[in-house]
Amino acid sequence: MPEEIDEYQHVNNTIYLQWLDVIAWAHSAKLGIPLERCLSLRRGMAIRHTRADYLEAALLGDNLLIGTWIVACDGRLRCTRRFEILRISDQRRVLEAEIEYFCLNLDTGKPARFPSEFAQHYTVIPEVAAAYAALPGGSRVIGYSRTGADLPSG
Repeated sequence: MPEEIDEYQHVNNTIYLQWLDVIAWAHSAKLGIPLERCLSLRRGMAIRHTRADYLEAALLGDNLLIGTWIVACDGRLRCTRRFEILRISDQRRVLEAEIEYFCLNLDTGKPARFPSEFAQHYTVIPEVAAAYAALPGGSRVIGYSRTGADLPSG
């Protein structure tokens, strides 16, 4: 859409994050936890950490495929989703990202244990776990370094 294109004539980086949010909600609904259910349970998944690697520019008119998978989940408080955006015309990855979420009590704004429905539906599929484990180490980044060793010095 033209409004998603920035001054450099490619999709603005903030738009990718909006797309990830849309596909995450669509996936949650497919798993049986639509927004309406989260609201009735008074629980939701809030973002703790996002890592996005912008690999190629997407341009106006590009047809893109967006996918997400749950690649880690402790069954109590946290889940991590992996996302990939692929340009269909040349099969190039435009973006890969991982977002770590935590369960949030919508009334208090504080972290909360998963309701049983979250624990039941937010699970890692064994084939996804195997495929994720086979990725090169640099493509498997969950969370962030607490040591700061990956930060530039200066």
